[in-house]
Amino acid sequence: MTTHMHHGWSESFWVSSALMVAALVYLRGWLRLRRHEHGTVEGWRAGSFVFGLLLIWIATASPLAALDHEMLTAHMVQHLLLMTLAPPLILLGMPRKPLARPGFLQAIGRPLRSGPMRQFASAVTHPALCWFAAASTLVVWHIPSLFMLGLRSQMWHGVEQVSFLATGLLFWSPVVRPLQNSVKWPEASLLLYLFLATLPCDILSGFLVFCDRVVYPVFLSSPRSFGLSALEDQQCAGALMWTCVTVVYFIAGAVFTARLLSPQRSPDRTEDIAIPQFDLRRIVVRQADPHKLEAV
Repeated sequence: MTTHMHHGWSESFWVSSALMVAALVYLRGWLRLRRHEHGTVEGWRAGSFVFGLLLIWIATASPLAALDHEMLTAHMVQHLLLMTLAPPLILLGMPRKPLARPGFLQAIGRPLRSGPMRQFASAVTHPALCWFAAASTLVVWHIPSLFMLGLRSQMWHGVEQVSFLATGLLFWSPVVRPLQNSVKWPEASLLLYLFLATLPCDILSGFLVFCDRVVYPVFLSSPRSFGLSALEDQQCAGALMWTCVTVVYFIAGAVFTARLLSPQRSPDRTEDIAIPQFDLRRIVVRQADPHKLEAV
């Protein structure tokens, strides 16, 4: 059994502090924006963002996080929170207008609007790259040797968790789409995108459920929490992964399909939106050019 305690008081304190600061900064900017533009800033976005941060805290700094080196199911809950549940909530919480003050935006806006930065952002948020990054992260960190590395090393354990969250944000960005992406894919392709994303999860979860041996021997010497043997814990982790991923992706696909088939959609509209992110009531089409959209 590993003797490293990855979730000591000090680490939990710093993670909790960082998440609290992020929540306060967001809420301060959200309140300022709502005060100046009353009625145009949706309240549910703040709730979505803060709830996403709460899920990150549960995965990384709560008492649950201390069980990840004793139970594979606890590790799987962390993985699902960081990669499947928290990212879409955080992206949905992003408002249409920036929360930072104008002076700060002017200071950083010019470099971010440069050609190389736009090309870099377009490449990073390409759907194919987002899918590959999420799938490869999932597979690589569940290879037994790398899985054990994450358990034994505090540094690599942190890298593992950060990679889960980062690739989760990348994966969900084409679906939630907080920013307009220069890559224009057919809208219906997002259904294929979500379906293909379930395949690595199904393969891994099926292997964990139906394998007749313990894949990660470190859990053989762990305390039998909740009365589960190591093999039963492994089967529970695989079943949890398959169920959660299937339900979340099905809900995302159903929401997108409903919007795609909505009779209120105009065939001439050019915005590429999957799950609601922008305030559509404040987007109008210029009469001079029906292919240009301008936010007012």
